[in-house]
Amino acid sequence: MNALVSEEFGQYFIRLPLNKSAHIVHGNALQLDWNSVIPATQCHYVMGNPPFIGKTYLNDTQRIDVAAIFHDTKNAGLLDYVACWYRKATDYITAHPAIRAAFVSTNSITQGEQVGVLWPDLLRRGVHIHYAHRTFQWMSEAKGKAAVHCVIIGFGLQEATHKTIFEYADIQGESHAITAKNINPYLVDASDVVLDNRTNPICDVPEMLYGNKPVDGGNLLLSSEEKTELLSKEPKAEKWLRPLLGAEEFINGKKRWCLWLVGISPNELRAMPEVMKRVEAVRVFRLKSTKAQTRQHAVTATLFVENRQPENNYILVPRVSSERRLFVPIGFLDCHTISTDLNNMLPNATLYHFGILTSTMHNAWMRTVCGRLKSDYRYSVGIVYNNFPWPEILPNPPLAKGGSVQRGGISAIETAAQAVLDARAQFPDATLADLYDPLAMPPELVRAHQALDRAVDAAYGKKSFASEAERVAFLFERYQAITSLLPANATKKSRNSRH
Repeated sequence: MNALVSEEFGQYFIRLPLNKSAHIVHGNALQLDWNSVIPATQCHYVMGNPPFIGKTYLNDTQRIDVAAIFHDTKNAGLLDYVACWYRKATDYITAHPAIRAAFVSTNSITQGEQVGVLWPDLLRRGVHIHYAHRTFQWMSEAKGKAAVHCVIIGFGLQEATHKTIFEYADIQGESHAITAKNINPYLVDASDVVLDNRTNPICDVPEMLYGNKPVDGGNLLLSSEEKTELLSKEPKAEKWLRPLLGAEEFINGKKRWCLWLVGISPNELRAMPEVMKRVEAVRVFRLKSTKAQTRQHAVTATLFVENRQPENNYILVPRVSSERRLFVPIGFLDCHTISTDLNNMLPNATLYHFGILTSTMHNAWMRTVCGRLKSDYRYSVGIVYNNFPWPEILPNPPLAKGGSVQRGGISAIETAAQAVLDARAQFPDATLADLYDPLAMPPELVRAHQALDRAVDAAYGKKSFASEAERVAFLFERYQAITSLLPANATKKSRNSRH
């Protein structure tokens, strides 16, 4: 071994056998005092690869660790286990601010609701991010282990002279370095912004709602086969059957139905024995629930527990969508079609709203700030939609020199949005999953989205962006400009909010 090392480096090395042994301590890193391993005043670097354990998979000991580390932090139960190392390291290096730290982590701590819990806590303690590898895929060599989406964050209590973001165009490929002025908790070159989980949008746009929640034990829901069987026994039930869409049905074109008994009279209901059986099954199911609120809804067993169905047509936005897609598939639905709570709904929406929401601008924002279900996008109303900085544009933009209309108005976006819908309509047998598969996306639809992006970018006063990171940095600047004008109390939303 000595000879091989000497040959490789062109110098004579004698390193084996080892004459010095490392100081190795075996124990719970979150319960140990790190100063007992090495005093902070003698330490220069802290680095590691903490355990990748999501908040829902913690055992009792690990939950105790999280509670102890974040004893003074609100909503610490939302954090993944890896967050503890960031707080523990921050407390440790306070005694010697010259120390630099870096951890490989799951990317969840830079996305969704965890950002609002962890990072204000760290920023208040003076943490600065020095460099960051944005999301990349780390394949475990262990048998049966799946790929993990990771980030690497280097940080300290002192500002770094040079800051670098390592961007991955392909999360399985190599990174390229980008010099940054500041690296914020979303690992974007922008100010240290942390998004609140808001009740209302920061811009003047329609309110987005969760879909309808049945809590029925499946008794109000029917497959196509079950629908046919029910109608063979109970033809009168056809009046009360509605198409039902969860995210799976919407994206993959599957058929499902529900009994939508809003407004049914007692005599109509009693005249349908098969429907009565299903309503009784719903009542029994709810009475057996361990939740008091669900048991209370047993007396209204004909209805979904949560009904937010719009009275007019609406845009449906799936709450979870594959991370392979460049665009979250969304679409217009008529109010006769019932959406479950696996989707979000935007009532009173126009082609303009559709155009913005299906643009690269909005999808780039979503990819950066949303939470994830495994690696799939989880579209949050409170974080993604309500915090999104819409463009400030006039319905009819002024004329440019020569009398031509300037690009970037509402009409330009609506025209481009309709072209996207028209391109989809050219493939009536294709599902949204087919249309938005990156490898199968039709050229007509690609071109329509490109034209839409040009119209939306122009609405923001931009011609183009060099990268998605640059696009998101621009949106964070606009977010700050908008929120600086909002009342101080127009911020957070309860986790138990119905919207």
